[in-house]
Amino acid sequence: MTATKPTREAAFGSIPEPHRNAAGVRRRPGERSTYAALDLGTNNCRLLIARPASSGFRVVEAFSRIVRLGEGIGRSNTLNEKAIRRTIEALKICRSKMKARGVDRARLIATEACRSAENGTEFLDRVREEAGIELEVIDRRTEAHLAAAGCAALADPEAEGVVLFDIGGGSSEIVWLDRNDEPERHDVERLVRSWTSLPLGVVTLAERFGGHEVTTESYAAMVAEVRGRLKPFADELSAERARGRFHILGTSGTVTTLAGVHLGLPRYERRMVDGLWMDDDAVDAVIGALLGMSYHQRAANPCIGHERADLVLAGCAVLDAIREAFPSTRLRIADRGLREGLLIRMMAEDGVWRQGGRGA
Repeated sequence: MTATKPTREAAFGSIPEPHRNAAGVRRRPGERSTYAALDLGTNNCRLLIARPASSGFRVVEAFSRIVRLGEGIGRSNTLNEKAIRRTIEALKICRSKMKARGVDRARLIATEACRSAENGTEFLDRVREEAGIELEVIDRRTEAHLAAAGCAALADPEAEGVVLFDIGGGSSEIVWLDRNDEPERHDVERLVRSWTSLPLGVVTLAERFGGHEVTTESYAAMVAEVRGRLKPFADELSAERARGRFHILGTSGTVTTLAGVHLGLPRYERRMVDGLWMDDDAVDAVIGALLGMSYHQRAANPCIGHERADLVLAGCAVLDAIREAFPSTRLRIADRGLREGLLIRMMAEDGVWRQGGRGA
């Protein structure tokens, strides 16, 4: 039997009647719209539901699950059935949460795994039919710019430039932001001087070089692989690097994990990590400590866990290559990124801050 294609409203692709939300519930006069941003990556499925506020937005619900959609994709170039089932189950939860919160407008994106897999289109069809969600596969440029939009608020206004990076499961985006010109509110597009996207992430590197048992030699090989891919971008920005008045700003599970380990947190706490500054010595110390741990020791750390224990050192290798290419004494940690960029972009398009009014 052929499955019925969900309506655009069921797929959360558009805003319904102005006085009703996606669940068909009538809104009170003056009530702010509810937005949702979903980021399906090679490793994670993340959802953020928020309402506009006077200075940005207020999160009403967040959901994150490691699904490893891109598991094995480096070898087969296809999404495997177990990964697809895990991902669809997580997406069903996301749809239920969006419906329960009465989401008015959503943007639901997929990145590298769906971009590169030979069966990516078939996967998107299954998601539409089984989970009632219409995913939008974004290109690498869009991914880099959304990461910048989500994290730029953490850039040091005194710096001349910022190297912003997002280490993903299947790709890593690096953006140079100019800081000699302040953007209009919620607009960072014109600060993007240059960007690149490397087809390397924590999943692809760990599967290629090994993630459970990481030796000094295999770690150095991962760094060298990323270094070679990154060199053209670093060379392009050689004049900016020479001036040295920049800092690096990272968003990803890798950098937030490093921050949690650095702080010795008994459990991960976003409020302690988002916006944290780490100097070179602190970053070196954490990476060195992780390299000295066994897989089981990494898995036992409350800020790593078994789901990241085989991936965290691959992420560290990407970070080390970025630090080599763009030497800076300061790294700022962002526990924010694509989802926040999506929310900011949607709300700005709808003019919610221009309209004024009270926050949610």
